[in-house]
Amino acid sequence: MMKGYVQVYTGDGKGKTTAALGLAMRAAGAGLKVYIAQFVKGMNYAELITLERLSELITVKQYGRNCFIKNSPEEEDIRVARDGLKDVREIMISGKYQVIILDEANIATFYNLFTVEDLLDLVREKPEGVELVITGRRADPRIIEAADLVTEMKEVKHYYNEGVQARDGIEK
Repeated sequence: MMKGYVQVYTGDGKGKTTAALGLAMRAAGAGLKVYIAQFVKGMNYAELITLERLSELITVKQYGRNCFIKNSPEEEDIRVARDGLKDVREIMISGKYQVIILDEANIATFYNLFTVEDLLDLVREKPEGVELVITGRRADPRIIEAADLVTEMKEVKHYYNEGVQARDGIEK
């Protein structure tokens, strides 16, 4: 059994989820089973259509209703995220998956959908053979400290600032 590590992809630049999905594709190509838990997100993204085709190896579940990033989370957002974290804990210790991706879990802690301590508990409970990937901007320093690998995506230049909206197949 391969030793699993904890990876964090954070920062204000584009590419955190994309990097995690790339890792999922690589893992699936090597025959590993992947579980992707998307927090905050509850909308249909183009990558979900692609991942459906790989459903024998990659499972995706969203633990969000809508993207409330511009507003405040409601009680239902909090309940869905906390239930999701409980699901992920059971799935992680089940031994069925070798790679677990917690997409936007850092943002979930930032908006208090669940606590950093709840997320750290999950990190501490990670079985030896599971690779755990946590994405999202504003990673808490305690999550960074607990990780084995941290990549910070830094925005140098982004066409969004020139008014370019998210495009199908590229940003969504």
